[in-house]
Amino acid sequence: MTTEVTSVSECSVESCSFNHDGCTAYAITVGGSRDHASCSTFIDTSETGGLPMVLAHVGACQRTECTFNDHLMCGKTNVTIGHGADTADCLSYQPQ
Repeated sequence: MTTEVTSVSECSVESCSFNHDGCTAYAITVGGSRDHASCSTFIDTSETGGLPMVLAHVGACQRTECTFNDHLMCGKTNVTIGHGADTADCLSYQPQ
């Protein structure tokens, strides 16, 4: 079981309310469907959200088929969020 919290090293989704030169959400959830992982924390609104500095981590990962998923936690050192099949996807996702 992983004992480290995975950081969000990069987010290129400019339309997300949590993205201000990086993800300012305290933690994100990776969701989606089989063979596709999306950032379930993505919010497209005019409101500015998050913390005053970049500290985002992966709080939970619902993609149990991902190579890095360990007891619903991400075991990768860091993840990248960006445009993929959806507006905000976990680009570090690797199905087993």
